[in-house]
Amino acid sequence: MTEPDVHTLTGPYVLDALPEDERTRFEAHLAECQFCTAEVSELRETAIKLATQVETVPPPHLKVNVMQAIENVRQLPPVVAGTTDVVAAKRYSRRSVFALAAAALVIAGAGGVAVDQYRDKNAAVQANKQMAAVLAQPDAKTSHGSVKGGGEATVVMSARADAVVVVLHELHKPPSGKVWQMWLMDAAQNARSIGLTSGDVATVIQGGVVGQTTFGLTEEPSGGSAAPTTTPVAAVEMT
Repeated sequence: MTEPDVHTLTGPYVLDALPEDERTRFEAHLAECQFCTAEVSELRETAIKLATQVETVPPPHLKVNVMQAIENVRQLPPVVAGTTDVVAAKRYSRRSVFALAAAALVIAGAGGVAVDQYRDKNAAVQANKQMAAVLAQPDAKTSHGSVKGGGEATVVMSARADAVVVVLHELHKPPSGKVWQMWLMDAAQNARSIGLTSGDVATVIQGGVVGQTTFGLTEEPSGGSAAPTTTPVAAVEMT
């Protein structure tokens, strides 16, 4: 088996996924490589932010799925010092690889929700892959917001993939006869419904995302509404 390029180990190192010999080799490399040192710092910050947004025990198969996906992502070769533009491109590529691994942190919270939402195991695995694919996009932007009355909303948007991941966590139940309705809104506040829920949810919306600027959550009559009829209990800016 070919030994991996040491520059590509930043993600696994941050996730504490390296065997002892590779960890030792990489830590020795860190002492000499300012680019990897900076990236480790950035990825740790990202991992902490992602990990603290949703806290649910992940399903047993999640780590295996993510690590298998990482093995299928092509790595870029080492870059000669002084080629700044190429270095930046290399770092973005490695960040994309890390995003698949970092998806484990987001989906660790969303994964437990997804297992409940998609009772069939294969559907849950597919949902996790869809989330990871959005997170892997170089333009993926993560936004967070609180839900009035209790709960948190995490939204990851990628214009490049024309997709958005929505995770609602610790959401309080709506009043009897009511339901939470999720919306994507543009700059003019035109709203498009993207689903109903009465509790926690993790979902991927694909298509029609480009041009949308805000994720909204409103309380609506059971069955939903054609347009928001109440003031949003959550409004998360996505751009």
